[in-house]
Amino acid sequence: MRCAAALLVLPQGAVFSHETAARLWGGVVPSRSRVQVTVPYARPIRRPELEARRARRMPPALRLRGLPVTGPERTFLDLATRLDLVDLVVLGDSLVRARRTTPELLVEQARQHRGPRAALARRAAALVRSGVDSPMETRLRLLVVLAGLPEPVVNHVLRDENGGWTYRFDLSWPQVKLALEYDGRQHSEDSRQWVRDVRRREDLDGRGWRLLVALSVDVFGTPGATVDRVAVALRQRGLVVRTSDGWRGHFPGRG
Repeated sequence: MRCAAALLVLPQGAVFSHETAARLWGGVVPSRSRVQVTVPYARPIRRPELEARRARRMPPALRLRGLPVTGPERTFLDLATRLDLVDLVVLGDSLVRARRTTPELLVEQARQHRGPRAALARRAAALVRSGVDSPMETRLRLLVVLAGLPEPVVNHVLRDENGGWTYRFDLSWPQVKLALEYDGRQHSEDSRQWVRDVRRREDLDGRGWRLLVALSVDVFGTPGATVDRVAVALRQRGLVVRTSDGWRGHFPGRG
């Protein structure tokens, strides 16, 4: 509704861009109070509900539900000037999940990009993956990867002896039968879900798998302890791993 109303007052040639475009494409970005638009340099507009950028060279516009919008890949590149690495990868993963782009397309467009913070765009694009179910799963994966640990497989499916689907893990290292999952608060509030989780753990134990569970506080509050916990589990499973401090600038928790 806000975009439809904004369209009525925008100058000719204007396009919805940045966070507004990302949300229109189904991407996940930090919330903003105003609608983001890019307008031709010669046609400035000032309205309290709009955050307008003037451009001498307008970005290509696509039509989405009747609205002029920057394309998914262009939106991703534009937001490299406004988002940090983690939030930019969250955006990329969510756009891929919404089937608006692919990791390969983002990597290719970022490789060709010569705009501001192009290096950040290239780094973030290289970290985007298919099959990620939620922003917190992206953050948990990045915490592990930026700490120098082996990258986990996203949404690995564990099958039974007959080839049927049994379990799907958020993140895992199938070669050592270790899984890492994000558990949202709603699960602990649902007693039936809790019972299913207990039975699932028992079944996985019988199959030789170990399941680690991370909560919101493990990512935002004590990321360092989470890195250590995953590293210890990987070592116990026989992998030789070392951690780095590469996560610290991106997850400034208490340790």
